[in-house]
Amino acid sequence: MIGTYGVLAVFFGAAIEGETAAFLGGVLAHRQLIPYWQVALAACLGSFAADQFFFVSGRYATRWSYVQKLLGSEPLTRVTRLLEAYPTGFILAFRFIYGIRTISPVAIGISKVSAARFLVLNGVAAIIWGILITAIGYAFGNAVEALLGRLQLHVHLLIALVFASITIVAGCYAVRRRVARHSDRSQA
Repeated sequence: MIGTYGVLAVFFGAAIEGETAAFLGGVLAHRQLIPYWQVALAACLGSFAADQFFFVSGRYATRWSYVQKLLGSEPLTRVTRLLEAYPTGFILAFRFIYGIRTISPVAIGISKVSAARFLVLNGVAAIIWGILITAIGYAFGNAVEALLGRLQLHVHLLIALVFASITIVAGCYAVRRRVARHSDRSQA
């Protein structure tokens, strides 16, 4: 069952949630339940498709309630400032910054960045992100196996899920501290 729906789950998981789905896909690839190249491709395509959808939402669907809700928000204002200061770097990096992953493509869609430019940069960033995050999951599977031996799949996935959750929480905390420091500096 995992071999049949695993790639699809990674695709939709990468599109909706992101890192955890791609990471767990890498763990499944390590367990040889799904070929690694399929997991990495599904993560890349899921991330790419979701970001294209949100870009188009920002560009052409500004009347949608979701987009209207975002337009006046403080996070969108912060994202817009970063986008205006570093457009190419921001487009390549936003998916690696927890907390702004969904709002960023909407902000880019509202901006003056051309659709063609976003398409190319989004493709490059999705490939890097998908391969990197699934590779980290794969390497984590190797590390767990080296430390604890070959575990049952559910134990292996539980350990991976706990590790991914701790990493996300720590990353979110670090980003919030950095943003708060940056906001304090710009207000001073």
